[in-house]
Amino acid sequence: MSDARGVGAVILAAGMSRRFGSPKQLVVIGGKTLVEHALDAAMAADLAPVVAVVPVWLSPLADPAYRQLRWILNPFPERGMSLSLRLGFCELGDEVDAAMILLGDQPALDPETISAILRARLERPLVAAVAERIAAPPILIERSHFHLIDDLAGDVGLRQLIRSNPDLVYRVPVAGHPLDLDTPEDLGRMLDP
Repeated sequence: MSDARGVGAVILAAGMSRRFGSPKQLVVIGGKTLVEHALDAAMAADLAPVVAVVPVWLSPLADPAYRQLRWILNPFPERGMSLSLRLGFCELGDEVDAAMILLGDQPALDPETISAILRARLERPLVAAVAERIAAPPILIERSHFHLIDDLAGDVGLRQLIRSNPDLVYRVPVAGHPLDLDTPEDLGRMLDP
């Protein structure tokens, strides 16, 4: 996919799963863990490099398909999403012109959503998927605005980034946002629609 040239991925999968009650990263849906679903979405879109920010207890995947993945350990997930974002962007360094941020708990992410964001890439420095007037991940950020990640603190995440910078965000209409698996009830809804 030529739209992805120069675009890396940061997958946020280091959350503490407080509302879920057990490590979400290990939940298996359709024969794959949540982390594998996110990795597969990034790789299918030809995003490179792919950086996964995970908790220290999560071992790298043995599957050769994930060999080129960069596995970054977040030793302090209790500090919130902002630390995971900084760790992921630090790992990307100067290698990319833009980065797409994906969540590690959206196994039903539609590949067309990623494609639509990539196609709109040069409209504004930030590009976000919008469904029902709500902008949410995945989000693409151009290198010129990576510094916005440094301004985040604590468990402030991507929606705050969008709300704080409305003039910088191009909103791409999508059919619907994939369900985040935050609770056991969310998992139940996903498995039994």
